[in-house]
Amino acid sequence: MTAEPSFRRAGPTDAIAIRELTRAAYAKWVPVIGREPKPMRADYDVAVRDHLIDLLIDAGDVVGLIEMIPRVDHLLIKNVAVRPQSQGNGLGHRLMLHAEQVAQKLRFSEVRLYTHSCFEENIRLYLSLDYAIDSRDQIADGFQVNMSKRLSLVSSE
Repeated sequence: MTAEPSFRRAGPTDAIAIRELTRAAYAKWVPVIGREPKPMRADYDVAVRDHLIDLLIDAGDVVGLIEMIPRVDHLLIKNVAVRPQSQGNGLGHRLMLHAEQVAQKLRFSEVRLYTHSCFEENIRLYLSLDYAIDSRDQIADGFQVNMSKRLSLVSSE
C-alpha cells in the first residue's frame, strides 16, 4: 500500500528544491507569454523565510508546493507549483484545498490569488474550485487576473 502524499512546512534548506521545482513547473509558460513568469525569478531564500511555503511530499519526493502570504484580512496564494511529470493528477487541486485549510486555521475568511490571463488552465482550475474573478489589471504582456474565494470560518469550540 502506498502512503498518501503529505504536507510539511519548508525551511531554509528547501530553498534550492523550491526554486528548481518552480522553474520546472512554470517552464511551459515561457513560450506562451514570451518571458519567465515571476515565480521563476523569485528569491526563494527570502521567500522561505518570509512566507508560508508548504511542500507536498510523495514517496519522499517533493512533487508540489504552495506559497502563501498572510495579509491583514486574507491569505494570498503567491505560487502553486507541481512537478511537470506529476501535473494532471489532481495535485494542484489538493494544494489549493490545503491553502484554504491554512487560511481557516489562521482565521481568514478569504483567500486571494492572481495569475496571468494566458494561464487559462490555471484559471479554469481556480474557477472550478469556486474562486471568482474580481478584476483584471493590465500588465506589460497581457492582463493579471485577480481572483478570490470566501471561506466559512470553522468554529474552534
